[in-house]
Amino acid sequence: MERSMITAAAAALACTVALSACATTPVGSPDMYSGFDTQREASVRMGTVESVRPVTIDGSNGQPGVFGAIGGGLLGAVAGSAIGHGRGSLFSGILGGVAGAVAGDQVQTHLERHPGEEITVRVDDGALRAVTQNVSEGRFYPGERVRLLSEGGTTRVTY
Repeated sequence: MERSMITAAAAALACTVALSACATTPVGSPDMYSGFDTQREASVRMGTVESVRPVTIDGSNGQPGVFGAIGGGLLGAVAGSAIGHGRGSLFSGILGGVAGAVAGDQVQTHLERHPGEEITVRVDDGALRAVTQNVSEGRFYPGERVRLLSEGGTTRVTY
């Protein structure tokens, strides 16, 4: 019995490490800059916010994640195999693995999604521009004057 507990603890640790790799840091925030973004010139255009729409940003970029499913499956299989003896233990391990994989996939999907805003700005030259970015501490509202900072194909809305 003690050996199965050690195995389960090791699997739980491995799953925790694997799932921690799934947690994404929101990018695209007007308040977050990478080291690559520093000391680079950006063009600045002034404008007025026309509308703001809440959106959900998927950090996986549409790619299926495997760490959550694998980690959850391993943890579920180990936990399930600790139930019963012989064929019952094997059957419980298989069911636990499938249930764990489904649960792990859902956890990873949830961790990779975060709130964002689609901000439509009427630039002073009359053109409309829409920028989607993470929700920052200060939200944007219609009628506010803002800056559009553009550099290297990336644009962010700031105050």
